[in-house]
Amino acid sequence: MNTKYELIMYWSEEDSTFIVEVPELAGCMADGQTQNEALANIQILIDQWIETAKELGRDIPEAKGKLIYA
Repeated sequence: MNTKYELIMYWSEEDSTFIVEVPELAGCMADGQTQNEALANIQILIDQWIETAKELGRDIPEAKGKLIYA
């Protein structure tokens, strides 16, 4: 699992689900009915995103951790 990437999770009223985005991996996002389900789903998608990027010969961004500071 690639858990070093920053994950942003929020509740979507419109979709009635939790959404998780990975800002460092363009277009990488998942959802779930619970927070745990959304986190499990994003781990699968991060792995698939990286696998696909490798197959296509694309660069894979290094995980930088927290990107935004409050």
